[in-house]
Amino acid sequence: MAAEEPDPLNLFISIGLSESKARETLRNEALTALLREAVIQAQGILGSAVDKTVGILLYNVASRLKDPKHLGFLVKYIASKKILTDLQLNAALEYIKSHPMDPIDVMDFDRECGVGMTVTPEQIEEAVEAAISKHKDQLLSERYRFSMGLLMGEARSKLKWADGKIIKNEVDLQVLHLLGPKTEADLEKKPKASKPRAAEPEKKVKAAVMENGDAYQETKSLMEQLRGEALKFHKPGENYKTEGYVITPNTMNLLKQHLEITGGQVRTRFPPEPNGILHIGHAKAINFNFGFAKANNGICFLRYDDTNPEKEEEKYFTAIRDIVEWLGYTPYAVTHASDYFDQLYAWAVDLIRRGHAYVCHQKVEELKGHNPPPSPWRDRPAEESLLLFEDMRKGKFAEGEATLRMKMVMEDGKMDPVAYRIKYTPHHRTGDKWCIYPTYDYTHCLCDSLENITHSLCTKEFQARRSSYFWLCNALDVYCPVQWEYGRLNLLYTVVSKRKIIRLVEAGAVRDWDDPRLFTLTALRRRGFPAEAINNFCARVGVTVAQCTMEPHMLEACVREVLNEQAPRAMAVLEPLRVTITNFPVPHKTIEVHVPNFPADESKGFHKVPFQSTVYIEQSDFREVLEKGYKRLAPGQPVGLRHTGYVIAVQNIIKDTSGHVRELEVTCTKSEAAEKPKAFIHWVSDPIMCEVRQYEQLFLHKNPEDATEVPGGFLSDVNPDSLHVIEEALVDRSVCGAQPFAKFQFERLGYFSVDPDSTDAKLVFNRTVTLKEDPGKV
Repeated sequence: MAAEEPDPLNLFISIGLSESKARETLRNEALTALLREAVIQAQGILGSAVDKTVGILLYNVASRLKDPKHLGFLVKYIASKKILTDLQLNAALEYIKSHPMDPIDVMDFDRECGVGMTVTPEQIEEAVEAAISKHKDQLLSERYRFSMGLLMGEARSKLKWADGKIIKNEVDLQVLHLLGPKTEADLEKKPKASKPRAAEPEKKVKAAVMENGDAYQETKSLMEQLRGEALKFHKPGENYKTEGYVITPNTMNLLKQHLEITGGQVRTRFPPEPNGILHIGHAKAINFNFGFAKANNGICFLRYDDTNPEKEEEKYFTAIRDIVEWLGYTPYAVTHASDYFDQLYAWAVDLIRRGHAYVCHQKVEELKGHNPPPSPWRDRPAEESLLLFEDMRKGKFAEGEATLRMKMVMEDGKMDPVAYRIKYTPHHRTGDKWCIYPTYDYTHCLCDSLENITHSLCTKEFQARRSSYFWLCNALDVYCPVQWEYGRLNLLYTVVSKRKIIRLVEAGAVRDWDDPRLFTLTALRRRGFPAEAINNFCARVGVTVAQCTMEPHMLEACVREVLNEQAPRAMAVLEPLRVTITNFPVPHKTIEVHVPNFPADESKGFHKVPFQSTVYIEQSDFREVLEKGYKRLAPGQPVGLRHTGYVIAVQNIIKDTSGHVRELEVTCTKSEAAEKPKAFIHWVSDPIMCEVRQYEQLFLHKNPEDATEVPGGFLSDVNPDSLHVIEEALVDRSVCGAQPFAKFQFERLGYFSVDPDSTDAKLVFNRTVTLKEDPGKV
């Protein structure tokens, strides 16, 4: 009669786990099974009694071993006392991870894991003695306030496999011998040193860095986030250390060839579809792919995924590259999926020959949904599929009559994804050469392989395709990169879907893809958002696995930070009120006022503004009746005119026939001769007329696509007041000749950018963002 299997709880307690730890282990079925197997194997060597030291090592093996096929190998080393410490076990696990192919080189393994290495008490004593001798003066000075960890670390560095507890005991003994017992002074708490005031966390250090030869401004914080070690990404050539990576008999040879080509260089790619304009979410992808390569001294490709000729237009190719370069990145190379059509086709033929693909005749409608019926053509002979695939290429089938499908199940349960479909649409680069085009599932990983990409970075929704990514490369026995997923970036109060933006344009809600109320990158650039601000925003959001949904004001805060440093000041009046200075110091003449471009740093220069007897101020800067708390111009309450050195006071109010204030007559007094006013206001004199476009949120609700929030659909949620055009605003002459995208801070109003609609006759300004101050401030 077979012996009864031991109760797992008692089995785990018997090897030294506490009852709570044993119960916690039992909640993990995979860990329970692996630990139970490890203990039973150890008992086969040691007998039923397994001491706590061995037991804890067995638990650590079971909980940390990624590939269970090596469990027996490690258990044997632990049970036979060849691996005695957690330090040796760490080395053993790292060795197995780094040497995934059997058989294991036992001699090399033993050497790397310290098997058979003995460290004598004399060796420990000598190592500690040397460390103490090195720091003796400091030890005598600081006594027991000296960091003893430093002594232990130096001794450990000389004796890699020594027991840490024994080293600590030896350090304590020798320090006691040198210093004697602790005195009352030694026991007193060390006074805390006053810490220097930390810099504000938001003020990130900026440094000019080089991106493939081009200098641009980048926040160091982004570079720190994107360094491989911080992200725990694999090193080039160590793909096999990634969890879930499939290792074949040829993997190590392919990785060796890959390293010979790349020299161990990090390689990434940004692979947009050229069928629309990039949006704010793409900015994160661009920063992640190009930034990760830069942070690790690597290169990044811009690769157009041009496999759907029906939707691709040349304007999108141009616009995408333009935006990538605007954000400060220069691709190592610009490639296209279509560059590889011949090779992709050859591999598809090979895939059929290997029995991994077949021609299917199910209709598109049949393949839709989560659980479509299996294909009745799945098991057709490879020779038959080869002939049919050739017929597909020669145009012998109509669109939808045949597809090439791969024999595999994806992580989301989708079975046999399509590799090729028929499309009788000329391709913008290959013309009529092809009438069959590869899908994303087929193309993406193979293009990554062809370009020797080391890290294929994509958003979280592609996680379900990771298994197919590995499967296809291995099925064709080609180099397999590693796909890493990160959370996509979304913003509230907007839509970024290409289809929905087109509907907004068609409905007249916006003008085009670059309407400044949208969050496409071309729209943000037109509105005046600096590239550096968008990059800083991506850095602040961070590289996260979870999806990020952010408020637009966080992006706007980054914009203000950059424009505050970069946008020179000017004065503009949006709703003008004429003011005549009756006692102007030099009648009928002009005084030139020197206005600093950046008041906080006058070393950045000045511009001249004319000051005449007639000036214009904002209507809101005057009130006919003085109200409590109001600090600007009113009868009996003078104000200062910024930068002039004069204070004005109301003498006469001129109204039109409707009773509206049309003009003010005022007198001026030099600032030093007048009482300090409660406020200083901006003004213009001899100005130029311009058009100003002020923008608000395009949608009324945070989530315009959410049917529960907006039952009528996103088009019903468009804000009717999202655009306010002032056609006859006034601005000082310092902006004359400004080119499209030039940026200014209009004092007290906000940041503005010159719109491409501007002409020689009239400038047009877009309000980029308001100032930080509450616009309702009195």
